[in-house]
Amino acid sequence: MRRPNILIVDDEVSNIEIISAILEDDHEVCFATSGEEALQIARAELPDLILLDVLMPGLDGYEVCRQLKADAVLSDVPVIFTTALGDQEAEVKGLELGAIDYVTKPVAPVILRARVRNHLDMKRMRDELAELAVTDALTGLGNRRCLETRLAQEAARLAARGEMLSIIILDVDFFKRFNDLYGHAEGDRCLTMVASALNRAMHRSSHLAARYGGEEFACILPGLGHEDAMEMAQSILTRIQALGIPHSASDVAPYVTVTAGVATAACRAEVEPQRWIVAADRQLYAAKAAGRNNVVGRFYDAMALADL
Repeated sequence: MRRPNILIVDDEVSNIEIISAILEDDHEVCFATSGEEALQIARAELPDLILLDVLMPGLDGYEVCRQLKADAVLSDVPVIFTTALGDQEAEVKGLELGAIDYVTKPVAPVILRARVRNHLDMKRMRDELAELAVTDALTGLGNRRCLETRLAQEAARLAARGEMLSIIILDVDFFKRFNDLYGHAEGDRCLTMVASALNRAMHRSSHLAARYGGEEFACILPGLGHEDAMEMAQSILTRIQALGIPHSASDVAPYVTVTAGVATAACRAEVEPQRWIVAADRQLYAAKAAGRNNVVGRFYDAMALADL
């Protein structure tokens, strides 16, 4: 089971050492000694909870909290302020900025462990409820809302380093004919089997397969270059062909097949995440025009992607 990741932010190294010693037995711990460093590490590590000092040179804890809560990727991460201030006005200000709790220093180990555990439990429950809202009921994959949310998060995260992002969009060939011939119950069974094969093709925990709508599916592949994404798309086609689902109404094969479009580009902050979907959809259209049951893809530079 994955251990929760805690980010400790304090300009005093001795305070970091004390808090780390309290939490390290049950949690993964990372740390930052300034507000600027805290924001960088938070975006790179996506911690489960942040323990944030208030009084720091440069960006103080209040400003760091404000920026965290304004960030679409990090806004849901619980923030607990740790400070020696101990006055009600400071506590109210922190809570108004979005912090979930307040701990005064010197930190009492039993209290800190209990509060961290409670807030992690509450976050886990919120995440489980949120997961239900973004899960496709038929296939168990992420739904369109999940896809769009994850795409925005990954694009923002990868843009910090200019890393690659690939998107695959797939369409089940002649699916309306399949439904008309075999019935909607068999159509649902077909989509469920395709979804399962698609999910098994995801090689990394960061990869996401989702049902985009109807018989259309999509994959988000952060950090994957174009050649690897094309290879994955081709392997997905092979996996789905291997299911051997009969489809006598198809024009391309006697069994169910899919057609795929692939788009890859280096992430840039100025490029809207939706551009990857538009680009992959264009490649899907080209693949259909080329006869279906195939893969067409393109590597885009950032300017070409932004202009779509």
